[in-house]
Amino acid sequence: MTALTEFQRLEAQGSWRAAPDASLREVIVSVGDATLVLSDPKNDRPLSHWSLPAVVQLNPGTVPAIYAPSIEGSDETVEIDDPLMIQAISRVQGAIAVHRSHTGRLRSILLVLGILGILGFLVFWLPGALVAHAARIAPPAQARDIGFAILADLERTAGAVCNRASGQAVLDHLTPQLLDANAIIRVVPGPLGGARRLPGGLYVIGSDLLQTAPGPEAAAAHLVAARLATEDDGLRAAAISHAGFLASLRLMTLGHLPPDAMAGFGATMLQQAAPRPGDAKLLSALEERRIPAEPYARSIDPTGQTVQPLIEGDPFRGAPPARPLLTDEQWLALQQICAG
Repeated sequence: MTALTEFQRLEAQGSWRAAPDASLREVIVSVGDATLVLSDPKNDRPLSHWSLPAVVQLNPGTVPAIYAPSIEGSDETVEIDDPLMIQAISRVQGAIAVHRSHTGRLRSILLVLGILGILGFLVFWLPGALVAHAARIAPPAQARDIGFAILADLERTAGAVCNRASGQAVLDHLTPQLLDANAIIRVVPGPLGGARRLPGGLYVIGSDLLQTAPGPEAAAAHLVAARLATEDDGLRAAAISHAGFLASLRLMTLGHLPPDAMAGFGATMLQQAAPRPGDAKLLSALEERRIPAEPYARSIDPTGQTVQPLIEGDPFRGAPPARPLLTDEQWLALQQICAG
């Protein structure tokens, strides 16, 4: 500080009393590095060091000025009648106080900025992290509840789920062959642009895949494609993200989402084309399940121009599977799942 540099070599005579009952002793008072040094004039040996910020004048405005190293905790005093030294002590104390004030203000500003930074980080990071965590830890039962909530939203656009018992029995028969034993397949009256996979192993197809196809192969291939093209973790994350932060918190604490958490999610899903897996991956899966690929390809593009690799790569293009997916009676029952 400028004030310290200016008065660093200033010295003056003073009278020091080491204790209230001690006699006065002549000393040399000098300004040190933020300290007031009292030295023996005979040999320059320091007798006492006082911290300048703590030094107080016991008789403000009076000369000789009487100083103590602090208001409490010390019995020492020193009398100084040199006006320049008195002025120096006052100015140095003022400079130290200003510096301390600036330092405290800067520290407060940095503290506030730090708190704001942490709050901003939490505001922007925490919701996304909580949503991702809720999606990751959701057990199968919760994931299936989310899937059915999305299906309920889809019903607003595509119609109520078709539930004719004979047709659903055929779907239940097909499910382990096409997907897995824990999966569920549902049919809605309206078109969905293919099969849609929902969280919790729930799959939905539109009745158009049943009414306009010569057999069950196209619908079956769409279901296999939906399974290959999407992952359950990603589906859960997208659904919980749609539900939002508070709904995610409710899912983690109470185990279920609010009733309207999936409102609009089904409509948003239908605005996008059904995801498709890579041709090679799909062809391999269809061959494993003994399902021809051409009916699936023709359901996407009847001309076959945009799906030529699927048609040409169909493992059963020359000879259909020896065993059909369904009997004629089963296929008829499935086609009539939305009847009545």
